[in-house]
Amino acid sequence: MVDSETIETKISDKKEESEEKIDETKAESEEKVDETFDDSQENCEETFDDTIEKGKNIADNVINELNRTIDELRENFRNMQKNADQKYNDYKKATVQSLDADLIETEDVYYLKVAVPGIAKEDICIEAGDNDITIEATFKPYIEEFEEDESAELIASSLKSGRCVKTVRFSNSLDLENITAKFNNGTVAISIPKLIIPKHKVNVE
Repeated sequence: MVDSETIETKISDKKEESEEKIDETKAESEEKVDETFDDSQENCEETFDDTIEKGKNIADNVINELNRTIDELRENFRNMQKNADQKYNDYKKATVQSLDADLIETEDVYYLKVAVPGIAKEDICIEAGDNDITIEATFKPYIEEFEEDESAELIASSLKSGRCVKTVRFSNSLDLENITAKFNNGTVAISIPKLIIPKHKVNVE
């Protein structure tokens, strides 16, 4: 028969063995946890660095694409401007433009002043009718002065070019024989007397 002392000794030995195994298991678990944490931290750092690098690459690509788009837009705008200027110049050549003029009326005379800058006196045509007057002049494009220079290119144009006409109609008949015109400093000043028809008294018989 086993005495109580022997039983207590065995129980104590088993307890010590269990505590040792628990301590060993605990130490191994803590070591594995530390290793797992270190690995996870290292993986997170690597993933974070990769994400930053990818983000930088994406940002660089976006900036490069944006700059390329801006350059293309600028080039397209320049081309559009050139096309618009060319169409405007073609339109001016095909369309009869009006001359700039001032008109003053007094009791007996109309005074008309017309701007014809760059036009020689001999190239101005004036015609008068019963109650209207027409001034015509042809402006040469400025670019024609550079015909010998092949590198010359028209960038912008707002000056008149081609055939330009100004017709003014009056409420009174005009004294055609006494109309006068003076050319001075790129303008033509025209004096247009009104036709005064004297009243004739009719006798009643």
